[in-house]
Amino acid sequence: MSPTNADMHTARTHTESITTRDAAPLTPLSAAGAGTVPLVGADRVLGDGRGGPRLGIRRPNRTGRPPRDRSPQAKKTAKDWIWLGLAIVFGLLVAVPFILILINSFKSPADYNTSGPLMLPKELYFDGIVTFWERVDFPQKLWNSFIISGSVAVLAVALSVLNAYALGIGRVKYRTGILLLFLLADLIPQEALLYPLYYMFKGVGLYDTQLAIIIIFTVIQAAFGTYLLSSVFGTFPKEVLEAAALDGAGKLRTLVKVVLPISKGTLSVLLIFFFIWTWNEFLIPLTFLISNDNQTVPVAITTLQGDRLMDVTTTSASALLGVIPTLIFFLIFQRTLTRGITAGAVK
Repeated sequence: MSPTNADMHTARTHTESITTRDAAPLTPLSAAGAGTVPLVGADRVLGDGRGGPRLGIRRPNRTGRPPRDRSPQAKKTAKDWIWLGLAIVFGLLVAVPFILILINSFKSPADYNTSGPLMLPKELYFDGIVTFWERVDFPQKLWNSFIISGSVAVLAVALSVLNAYALGIGRVKYRTGILLLFLLADLIPQEALLYPLYYMFKGVGLYDTQLAIIIIFTVIQAAFGTYLLSSVFGTFPKEVLEAAALDGAGKLRTLVKVVLPISKGTLSVLLIFFFIWTWNEFLIPLTFLISNDNQTVPVAITTLQGDRLMDVTTTSASALLGVIPTLIFFLIFQRTLTRGITAGAVK
């Protein structure tokens, strides 16, 4: 019995509806780069109707959410948990001294004698902070440390850039030997520098001045900065320098317009480290700054302990006031520091 025209029309309509319904949600993978979202993690690959797979077309997830990453990299192994635990323990060990200083800074001497250094204070005691603040004129000491550390950081970075630009990019003879001298100068202990520096600055009339400390630490920090930046500038792309030379840029303009913008991450790291290192210096400022008006915060803490014989809680308060400025400075520039350290990780 042959099919009628009505039966053929019904079969054709049913076939078209199935084709339309199944083809509607399909998205070619090649269109993902043309502004559409690629269908990652599709349920299955559709067939082409002849038993073979239809390449490049996948059915999306029903929920519309991105699929879970079930790759081996997404699962944490026992080794990962061990490293995480070690990192937490190391962080706690680093934070223990600061926590002890913070606890004992707000503890009275009587409370310290009865409960010891590890117990929390029964009540907040602010006399230790007030006593140290008034005895040493802490705002003046804070300003002296800021002026010295800030000046050394800026001048040392500038001097390091000029030296490293000549050694790392410029054509200087005996480059390796000069870098070795900078490294050896940075490795000399400060105790060996006290005697000659004392007589040198005494002879030129700069003893007991902040300028002497700025000059000394600028040279010391610049030695390390020169050694570091010379290695960085030594790997600087020559194509960029040649392009700047073809555009008519001289050496100074190439340094300002090309080298410095590309190296600003490394320079920001050096600036932060130079500031913190100079802030925490003690031996040379103690030797060269004998006047009370020129002393820095670390020197003021020690001299007050020797002259007035402070109690433990006041000593903890003085240490807390000395740490807080550098901690605030580090938190402000933490993102800059992180970006500078990871600047060369990805090209």
